This record gives sequence, C-alpha cells and structure tokens, in this order.
Amino acid sequence: MYDRILVPTDGSPGVGRAVDHAVDLAATHDATVHAIYVVNSATFAGLPMEASWNGISDVLREEGQEALKLVERTADKADVPLKTRLIDGSPRRAIVEYADGHDCDLIVMGTHGRGGINRLLMGSVTEGVIRTSDRPVLTVQLGDKSDNDDQRDDTPTQA
Repeated sequence: MYDRILVPTDGSPGVGRAVDHAVDLAATHDATVHAIYVVNSATFAGLPMEASWNGISDVLREEGQEALKLVERTADKADVPLKTRLIDGSPRRAIVEYADGHDCDLIVMGTHGRGGINRLLMGSVTEGVIRTSDRPVLTVQLGDKSDNDDQRDDTPTQA
C-alpha cells in the first residue's frame, strides 16, 4: 500500500510523534521514509542585507541537519530505509512539490490542533498541505491533549 512515506520535520518539540508514526508505518509496509526539513527563507526576506543573511541561513541549516539526524536515528532503530533532504523555500509548497516529485504515497505531518484565532493568526503548514496536495495526508497530534485544549480556547487571558 505504501512504498514511499514523506515526513516533514521542523525539529520542534513533539514532532517525534509524527516521525515515530511514519517510521512505524514504513516498517509495517516495507516502505522507505523520506524526511525533509524546509529552510523557510521567506521569513527573513525583509531583513536588510546588513543583518547577515548568511549567518541566519547557516543557523537554520544547522537546525535542519539536527532535525534530520533525529529522524535518521529513529529510522535506524527500526531498520527502515531513509532518504533525507534539506530544502529552501516555502514549507507548504516545498512539501507538496517534494511529495509529487518523489511519488510519495503518504505524507505524515504533526499538527498542534490549534483552532479559532490562534489558527487564523499563526496559520498552519499542515492545513496548507492538506488543502493543496493530491496525496493522502495523515496528521498526528503533537504534544499533550491538555496542552492543545488550552490552545483552542479563544478567550483572552489576563497578563
């Protein structure tokens, strides 16, 4: 059923749950995991050149390599084949293009389960991938459910 499973990682806390799920599925289906980290260069496009884009880019690339190493350790423990790639660009677009270009059968992504104003203000890469990809997308809840319930509360809090 699955030969190539894509798991994008941003290295954030909790993303290991999505990685674990992707690796478990790959082990069950004798599939290869494709792990990508997208360096979102657009985030820093408005900075003046004096802000040392090279320094920022280097830090983001190092973070990406570390995030991919975590996926590699998980895949190695399960004896699952793995391909990794560090990509520059818009995360949503890069994920969809990678999945299409590598004929991935499934995309496994984490979601924080934000709703209401939090989702409106912060957006969601996962939601964007779900809306624009013609590939199946499996979402894995990140963090504790109680943490995510707090994030769904749109009631203003006192500082």
